[in-house]
Amino acid sequence: MNILDKIIAQKRIEVAERKAKTSIAELQQQPLYARATLSLKQFLLDDTKTGIIAEFKRQSPSKGVINGTADVAEVTSAYTNNGASCLSVLTDEQFFGGSTNDLIKARVNSIPILRKDFIVDEYQIEEAKAMGADVILLIAACLTTDEVKRLAAYAKKLSLEVLLELHDEEELQHICDETEIVGINNRNLKTFEVDIERSLRMAKQIPDTKIKVAESGISSVENIQLFKANGFRGFLIGENFMKAENPGKAFAAFVQQLKEKA
Repeated sequence: MNILDKIIAQKRIEVAERKAKTSIAELQQQPLYARATLSLKQFLLDDTKTGIIAEFKRQSPSKGVINGTADVAEVTSAYTNNGASCLSVLTDEQFFGGSTNDLIKARVNSIPILRKDFIVDEYQIEEAKAMGADVILLIAACLTTDEVKRLAAYAKKLSLEVLLELHDEEELQHICDETEIVGINNRNLKTFEVDIERSLRMAKQIPDTKIKVAESGISSVENIQLFKANGFRGFLIGENFMKAENPGKAFAAFVQQLKEKA
């Protein structure tokens, strides 16, 4: 069983436990559920913005603890104030050290927020809406094509957008009408190796009507320039900033470099 299989098995247990504890009707009564969502698509198509989806991530199965002391409100506010197009907040607790509260605290910012988690059930989409998210992540590697279609349609019904994450060519068939934003993870979820060239090859097979997002393994302004030249509009970066003592400052410096080389 690889790490992704372990995460998904644990996620199904967690979802069953949370369903038993809090009903969908109760989630729908939570204060943030009724807020008007922000459009990631709109933010990514805005040429005045950086296109960076800046991630708050404390740890990962491959790297262990990346930053155990960072304050989520402080870091995400710095990301927002320095030009992020979107925030990505990990809500998986066991493997990534995140929580629902992290996303709720990040909601002080008025840019789109992606709930970064392993979605396998409609219940988690209701949770995302209740915690103030604007976008959910659907990972093709752990869902069938029918599940992607069904979950994406459910999200759309709640005015949430979907980032569909792909890892290899076989997963291109998961792209459907309901998934307008398609991410390519440069990191193989099974081996954790980074291969940017493979992502660029895959991008050529994604319809031009979709908004392309590069995910993981982005560590330089040159990486972003290369992805932009290949039709990408979004760039999800987490570890590169989170491993710094002050992630917000690291993000500001990166954006400054990006402006200088534009």
